[in-house]
Amino acid sequence: MNCSQAPGFILLGLSSDPEKWQLLFSLFLVLYLLGLLGNLLLLLAIGTDVHLHTPMYFFLSQLSLVDLCFITTIGPKMLESLWTGDGSISFSGCLTQLYFFAVFADMDNLLLAVMAIDRYAAICHPLLYPLLMTPCRCGVLVGGSWGVAHCVSLTHTLLLSQVYFHTNQEIPHFFCDFRPLLLLSCSDAQLNEGLMMALAGVLGNSALFCIVSSYGCIFRAVARVPSAQGKRKALATCSSHLSVVLLFYSTVFATYLKPPSSSRSSGEVVAAVMYTLVTPTLNPFIYSLRNKDVKSSLRRILNMMKSHV
Repeated sequence: MNCSQAPGFILLGLSSDPEKWQLLFSLFLVLYLLGLLGNLLLLLAIGTDVHLHTPMYFFLSQLSLVDLCFITTIGPKMLESLWTGDGSISFSGCLTQLYFFAVFADMDNLLLAVMAIDRYAAICHPLLYPLLMTPCRCGVLVGGSWGVAHCVSLTHTLLLSQVYFHTNQEIPHFFCDFRPLLLLSCSDAQLNEGLMMALAGVLGNSALFCIVSSYGCIFRAVARVPSAQGKRKALATCSSHLSVVLLFYSTVFATYLKPPSSSRSSGEVVAAVMYTLVTPTLNPFIYSLRNKDVKSSLRRILNMMKSHV
C-alpha cells in the first residue's frame, strides 16, 4: 500500500447502515444544541450574577467553556458526516481536530482536579479559604492548566505530523483520535505511542490522585461534624462535582482502558459518544439542577428575557 506524510482519511462514523443516519443525525443534533444551550446559559448565569463571582463558580465557568469547545470540536464534523454520508477528512483537518480534542479533554481532566482542591480548601479549611483561593491563585491554577493542556497536545500533534500513513485509509471512529490513527501508520510510531501513554498516565494519574486525596480529606472532615444537617450541608456542595467526576472518568476508562483495535465495536462507539458529547452536555444540567444559586440566577435571566419579548 502507498504511504504518505499527508494522506486523506475516511471517518467511518457511528454506523455503517445508511438507514440509521437520519435518525442519528436528528438525535445528535438535539444533543449538540442542548450542550450549546446548557453551557452558554451557565456561562451567562455566572458572568452576570455578582453573587456567583467566587472561586467555585469561576472554575465551573471554565469547565462550561471547555465543554462548549469540546462538543464543538467533535459535533459539527460528525453531524456533517451523518447528513452527507461523506466521512472524508484531510490530514490537516484531522490534525486540527485532534489537537483541540486533546486540549479540551486534558482541560476537563485538570479542571476536575482543580475543583476538587477548591472543595477541599472550602470544607477542610473554611476560615483560611479566602486566603488560600485568592483570585490570583485561581488564575494561576486555570492558566497553568491551559498551558499544560496546549503543550501536551502540541507535542503529540507535531510528532504525529511526522508519521507516514497508508493512503485513503478508513478510521473506525467518528472523529480523529490518537490510537486509531497510529494503527494506520506505515512508519515507526513507537515514540508517539510511548509518549502518548507516558503523558496520559502522568496527567490522568496526577489529576485522579488530587481528586481522590482531596475527597479523602473531605470525607474525614465531614465525619467529624457532629450534626447530620451539617454533614448534609457540607456534602451538598460536593455532590454535583462528584457526579461529574464519576461520569467523566467512567466513560474515559471505558474508552481507553482496553487494547487498541483496528475494527469498530458498538461498546467503544457508545463509550466514546458518552465521553465526547453526552458528558459535556450533561455537566451544566447536573450543576444547575443541584445548585440553588445557579437556578436562581437562571430564573432571573429567563425572566429578563421574557420581559423583553
